[in-house]
Amino acid sequence: MDTLIIGGGISGLALAEALEVQNHDYLLIEARERFGGRIKTAFHDAGYFDLGPAWFWPGQPRIAALIDRLGLQRFDQFADGVLTFEDERGQVERGRGFASMQGSWRLKGGLEALTQTLAARLPDNRKQLNAPVVTLAHSENGVTATLQNGEKLKARQVVLALPPRVAAQMTYAPALPATSMHAMQGIATWMAGQAKAVAIYDRPFWRDAGLSGDAMSRFGPMVEVHDASPANGGPYALFGFIGIPPQHRTDAEALRRDVTAQLVRLFGKEAATPKALYIKDWAFDLFTATDADKAPLHAHPTYGLPGALRGLWDGKLQFAGTEVAPQFGGYLEGALEAAENVLLTVQGNGTGHAHAD
Repeated sequence: MDTLIIGGGISGLALAEALEVQNHDYLLIEARERFGGRIKTAFHDAGYFDLGPAWFWPGQPRIAALIDRLGLQRFDQFADGVLTFEDERGQVERGRGFASMQGSWRLKGGLEALTQTLAARLPDNRKQLNAPVVTLAHSENGVTATLQNGEKLKARQVVLALPPRVAAQMTYAPALPATSMHAMQGIATWMAGQAKAVAIYDRPFWRDAGLSGDAMSRFGPMVEVHDASPANGGPYALFGFIGIPPQHRTDAEALRRDVTAQLVRLFGKEAATPKALYIKDWAFDLFTATDADKAPLHAHPTYGLPGALRGLWDGKLQFAGTEVAPQFGGYLEGALEAAENVLLTVQGNGTGHAHAD
């Protein structure tokens, strides 16, 4: 084949779809049993609740254009009502602060509607799940990827559409320069150390009480809470980012109790009995996070493609994924930006049209 894309998140899917349109000879492989990468949506009754990225914003043209092209619909993040603040002692105040996600957009059906739609546009023979790569070997003839099950895939060029730290865990033959490995390991994986909790209810009792669902806390375990309800109708939901470090959230049952207790403090006794409580801890997702990602991020990292990752293996090893996007790194828009940037290089390196191996 011409191009092997490793990583079936939004960047890999977008690149594959672009190559499909051009009749390019490619294969998209994903280590997980599903496409989407860090985009993951929980479905409960008629509701959809994003456990990974949830928002996109005005001023991000690629994601807006893609959603329009695929016939999907966006809606405004709910932010009407009074805010809630919890101090270091767990004392709750109302009306303090601002709705930090006001003005952002969410996607009807959850963001998985986007990745599922993209994946469905790819023929079955151009995509493969449950395909973790353990080794990449470069030779005069191209690159050979060896999968965990021993299967070997040969391509003229490879695109790594996954977090650079995860890519650094593969074996490379010949070994990549130390500066390149160091660069890969030094790029923090966006949101990899985070955990999200989503509590689902039949009724939006916080809205009935004049609350927006927005809360900030210095007590925890959640540091930030927002309304996560669907665009129309129920079930309704509150979700929060869990702020305690990964090493202190390994007791799942204790964490669930603490999350529920905090929701009661913030929003009242009706929060005590959610219909469902989902907790997704990305720090313990092997295909997202490495041990280095368990360290907290205190600011948005500076992303972009380092010079040490350019031109590797005579240009046959390329990087995509949101962490190498120069302008929108870390965002969904960045994943699409990175795919767009690498597409130009792939087209230049490749033979373009499909052919047999």
